[in-house]
Amino acid sequence: VQLQASGGGLVQPGGSLRLSCAASGFTFSSVIMYWLRQAPGKDLEWISTINNSGALTSTANSVKGRFTISRDNAKSTLYLQMNSLKSEDTAVYYCATDRHGNKRGQGTLVTVSS
Repeated sequence: VQLQASGGGLVQPGGSLRLSCAASGFTFSSVIMYWLRQAPGKDLEWISTINNSGALTSTANSVKGRFTISRDNAKSTLYLQMNSLKSEDTAVYYCATDRHGNKRGQGTLVTVSS
């Protein structure tokens, strides 16, 4: 299983970013996928889940209405659209095949700052 997140960077408060996660080494279309994040000095936090078809999603209250998870099974890619970013969204973001992040790939750093 290989997962590589990308798309992070520095963004001003109120801005947007779209993260991508390229998956390989397994049948992506058969697997529920997750986004998690870890802010400096804090524990890993679950952000969002999407079922294998993409028809069902669930999102943490802390980002609900601002973040949207999606997937493209033809491209074996998971996405996280992040809008109205806040300073507290600053974290390393990971994609994973389990909710607790035990099977997560290399993350991408998102810094929200003016």
